Amino acid sequence: MHKNWPQMAHELNGAIKEVRLGSPEVMKAFSAMATAATEPGALDTRTKELIALAIAVAIRCDGCVAFHARAAVKHGATREQVMETMGMALYMGAGPSLMYAAQAVEAFDQFSEATP
Repeated sequence: MHKNWPQMAHELNGAIKEVRLGSPEVMKAFSAMATAATEPGALDTRTKELIALAIAVAIRCDGCVAFHARAAVKHGATREQVMETMGMALYMGAGPSLMYAAQAVEAFDQFSEATP
């Protein structure tokens, strides 16, 4: 089950760039929505990224796991916080979410190791 999550995120960046070039207005709007959704408000950005990681597990989106695990590391999430978040994802998604929770923790760990 071991995946190279940093490599996956890197490879997806190139594919996303192609979509951005092919649909610039849609991607501009998507980027604006992402910026608005992740700005700190009543919830800080770290908490929002943990929520996004849990949703990525629940909907079983590998690319989403990669990007939000990386963002969780960037915004200072701890492994303990990720584990508690995975508990909520499991509660909401049952067995299939367990498989993705294991992968989300693996992705978080790989990005943590790569961050100085």
